[in-house]
Amino acid sequence: MNQWLDERLHISRLNDKFLRKAFPVHHSFFLGEITLFSLIVLILTGILLALFYEPSGQLVKNPLNPTQMVPAAYASALNINALPFGDMLRRIHHWMANLMLGASIMHMMRIYFTGAYKKPREINWWIGVLLVIFAALTAVTGYSLPFDNFAFTTLKVVVGIASSIPWIGEWVGQAAFAGKYPGPGLIPRVYGYHIMLLPMILLTLTGAHMLLMIKQKHTQPRYAKEIAYKKIVGVPLITQQTPIMLMLALIFTGLVMLFAAFIPVHAVEVLGPPSDQSPIVKPDFYLLWVFGILAILPGSLEFTLWGGVFNAEFFGALVTPGVVIGLLFAVPLIDRSSENQYYAENPTDHPVRLALGVAFLMMIAVFSVAGYRPELVQSGILTEANANTILWILAVVIPVITYFAIIGIVRGIRSLRAADQREMQQAAAADD
Repeated sequence: MNQWLDERLHISRLNDKFLRKAFPVHHSFFLGEITLFSLIVLILTGILLALFYEPSGQLVKNPLNPTQMVPAAYASALNINALPFGDMLRRIHHWMANLMLGASIMHMMRIYFTGAYKKPREINWWIGVLLVIFAALTAVTGYSLPFDNFAFTTLKVVVGIASSIPWIGEWVGQAAFAGKYPGPGLIPRVYGYHIMLLPMILLTLTGAHMLLMIKQKHTQPRYAKEIAYKKIVGVPLITQQTPIMLMLALIFTGLVMLFAAFIPVHAVEVLGPPSDQSPIVKPDFYLLWVFGILAILPGSLEFTLWGGVFNAEFFGALVTPGVVIGLLFAVPLIDRSSENQYYAENPTDHPVRLALGVAFLMMIAVFSVAGYRPELVQSGILTEANANTILWILAVVIPVITYFAIIGIVRGIRSLRAADQREMQQAAAADD
């Protein structure tokens, strides 16, 4: 039977080429695998949730209050909560999405700080950036589907951002969200994005990412250079890496389920159905920095140029993220290598890159804190008059201070390293 299958499917060739692939032994490489595990669990839980969800804005009776008419999407979310383990399923789906984005961002940080985006892996870096972008879009469309008051306000903000594009904004907003907001086709359109278009893009990019990784091999950890120069060092996929991956997947999923059992997600029954009274809406951590920029941009920022209206929403939610994404795409073009990169670089050997990366993260952190501007003002930490000014100053000053601090720390590390080498040389000379 094995010979019969091998003659037709070339299983032995598959085993030699793929199933024996060596995986580096280093804990940081599990970040990419955690991202993949999260995507798999998201697909499975998403399928189960889709079986009970009704993507419609048609008014039906509220399951909790039969005298009240609510959108069918909202009513179906309440019905899912009433199912055995229904609310738990929603929690797992929600927290897996957050952890997937968190793991993917940390994975990209590892790639950046070790220079693993250099030749020949530039394409995989760009695919990784696209994966983070589309994962964030998928998450936003996901927590808009219950169509409670939180989702209703979120979609209003998203439609407003799309409509802020000069000259073509109104057309883009209506084309993307099925007419004027909130039209009858809004929820079916967002539902289509969330369960078909965006997952298809994510799966395609993930497949391309993994195929390129298999083709180009992992960037080896630095210890591999001393063991076997320019040789693939690691454990084989099918006999050793696969059990490790399965164990990690089970432990990770179990921890997320335990976490979800105690930490709730948006309580649709508390937020209530869509209404004119908009709650305070904040996105999850991966988009909080964009919300922070919008929070501290003056609402009066608006001007007309050649018939197009440029406003704060356009600059804060489209231009600024566009610049950030553009810089991420440019990283492999700015920091290039003429030869193929086999080994992960020590971050302290590239202080400018390290300092710029940490400074960038600090800027994102300040903008994320700015997303809590109303709370900062309400608590008395900032005043209404100076909140925007102080937060903008911090967004510039803290990254600059961080940059020079990292440069100084790296110089200190290098000095200590050089002193250690001198001591070792002196000790070796004394032994001779």
